[in-house]
Amino acid sequence: MSFPLLTATAALPALGAVATAAVPAARRTAAKWLALTVSLATLALAITVLVRFDPDGSRYQLTESHAWIKDFGVRYELGVDGIAVALIALTALLIPFIVLAGWHDADPLETGSRRWRPTQGFFALILAVEAMVIISFEATDVFLFYIFFEAMLIPMYFLIGGFGDRAHEHGEEAAATQRSYAAVKFLLYNLAGGLIMLAAVIGLYVVAGNFSLTQIAEARANGSLHMATSTERWLFLGFFFAFAVKAPLWPLHTWLPNAMQESTAPVAVLITAVVDKVGTFAMLRFCLQLFPEASKWATPVILVLALISIVYGALLAVGQRDIKRLVAYASISHFGFIILGIFAMTSQGQSGATLYMVNHGISTAALMLVAGFLISRRGSRLIADYGGVQKVAPVLAGTFLIGGLATLSLPGLAPFVSEFLVLVGTFSRYPVIGAIATFGIVLAALYTLVLYQRTMTGPVRPEVSAMPDLRVRELVVVAPLIVLLIFLGVYPKPVTDIVNPAVKQTMSDVQKKDPKPEVEAAK
Repeated sequence: MSFPLLTATAALPALGAVATAAVPAARRTAAKWLALTVSLATLALAITVLVRFDPDGSRYQLTESHAWIKDFGVRYELGVDGIAVALIALTALLIPFIVLAGWHDADPLETGSRRWRPTQGFFALILAVEAMVIISFEATDVFLFYIFFEAMLIPMYFLIGGFGDRAHEHGEEAAATQRSYAAVKFLLYNLAGGLIMLAAVIGLYVVAGNFSLTQIAEARANGSLHMATSTERWLFLGFFFAFAVKAPLWPLHTWLPNAMQESTAPVAVLITAVVDKVGTFAMLRFCLQLFPEASKWATPVILVLALISIVYGALLAVGQRDIKRLVAYASISHFGFIILGIFAMTSQGQSGATLYMVNHGISTAALMLVAGFLISRRGSRLIADYGGVQKVAPVLAGTFLIGGLATLSLPGLAPFVSEFLVLVGTFSRYPVIGAIATFGIVLAALYTLVLYQRTMTGPVRPEVSAMPDLRVRELVVVAPLIVLLIFLGVYPKPVTDIVNPAVKQTMSDVQKKDPKPEVEAAK
């Protein structure tokens, strides 16, 4: 029997979460080092998955299959394609940086505070989220996926509500109220999506007789399983609604700005760079593969919603006064690009969307973590409370600028390649939508450069005159992310080589071919 590598990759952070939570309360530093060690070991396993995966091999590799709940046809089935491998690697890569960046975020509050922070719990919850996200990328049984798709809401709820940002202009009581509101809103939105998806999962079982993604897709392809048109559309809508909430897609996005605003910077990165990717990934794996005809039927509406997300998110980012809310609305705009690429139904669009998931995770992590370091020094999230930071903390300002330039998809940085592919893929089939989507690039330049100008340039405000530059731990967090942004910006081939075969198979699922160019290339 071969080593269950996929199970180990998800089980290690889960066991690490239990072990971290069990560390005695007096040994907070030991809990931090244990969490960091487990996250690095998980990264090593994820790299092993990446090395062992053959892009030119079978669609799902490193598979595991065991009977679980026989009476209901539920199996413990795991398998990864190129898209899943890329996102597992992204998740495992970001968690050590999240742990390091949040090294002091769960330390006890100042003397006299009525709120106590269990440090061990903070890091244990981060590892628990990592385990659930990884197994969500690996699951090829629909019911197994659903369980962890929903279960990750529990640790995220406590991370948002119990370990929020200390920088709040109205004091601790107001901060606790806002954190509670953001956590409950996050939970209710995602639970509502999950409940609707549960009904669709049950409906799928009634129609197909099992929960196996591979078996259902194969039966659909060879004609042995036929769904009535109305049935397929209703099931598609049930799945898509849950994924659109998680993604988040307009108008189901409103939980994200509150959640990111009230979270610590590392938790905000965990939300938008890791957890939210499960929604867009699931659109590719489940919606398009299980319901190809319904996916094509819903495409016009979804493209319009994605377009609204792009422009609406960018416009609201321009007008934000809060740094974290600005990054949140920018992420809504970026997720609009990802969904646009998925449902453009072209190989360039879907390759760009998958690459965008990876690049957005890295760029958002870089920008938000540096913003978190900035906010922790000044004690304020408000843009107006800063000015002239680049004169007193040039390294902090420089890394903040690179993260911002990546967010606006500057050529030479990783997000540019993915955004360009999405737009090319959209233009080739839907030129009007592609043209309007480019307006999001202009707005991205506006909100990013205005943010940098107002916080980093100009006269030095007295409140930031003594601000220290990035420390060694903070540089260890930021520097590798900056290097990755530059490397993937000039050489994205390592990622595209992994994801492109999976994209071609997804295009085959929906029986779509790329449009022929209007002008033939010269021979």
